[in-house]
Amino acid sequence: MTAKDCGHDDDDHHKKLQRRLFAAALGFVIVVLFLILLVWLILRPTKPHFILQDATVYAFNLSSAATTLTTTLQITISSRNPNDRIGIYYDKIDVYAAYHGQQITLPTLLPANYQGHKDVTVWSPFLYGNAVPVAPYTGVSLTQDQIAGTVLVNIKIDGRVRWKVGTFISGKYHLYVNCPAYINYGGRNNGVAVGPAVIKYQLILDCHVDV
Repeated sequence: MTAKDCGHDDDDHHKKLQRRLFAAALGFVIVVLFLILLVWLILRPTKPHFILQDATVYAFNLSSAATTLTTTLQITISSRNPNDRIGIYYDKIDVYAAYHGQQITLPTLLPANYQGHKDVTVWSPFLYGNAVPVAPYTGVSLTQDQIAGTVLVNIKIDGRVRWKVGTFISGKYHLYVNCPAYINYGGRNNGVAVGPAVIKYQLILDCHVDV
């Protein structure tokens, strides 16, 4: 056999080895993807379900110049884990109120919590915003809404969650929740008076959840 023939055989052997390595790597990737799909089909991970149950309005006052807004609310919000085999860790979770896209209270930190399968967690935080500056158009819109009798305040939750499957705990995922709270202004018939100038509204409204 000539040196040329030996070189040709070496090239063929090298190409076969490359094809085998590529086939092995491709097979490994396919197996991993199949296992991920299988786990997903078995576990059926579903994002938590949030409900805004009520809102108690202690203060919601626009300054005479319509440039600042003072807000004091207490809300009751519940979260349900709909998963049969997946637990949820709520890590850093902030809740605040917004009006027309503008944050009108400081964020309130909710206590960290683990939520087991099908468990329900209820929080009742206070939300405060003292003389928060608002844009001129925001003040005008709020005045118009108060005259019309209904003010839409969005209760928002921003935080991090982790999923627990057996002993495995995932990395952190961003949780964003938006709960619309329609507050009927100017009449107590739509709420329950719980103190001087304090009205509690029963809402029971579903929230939009993104994870």
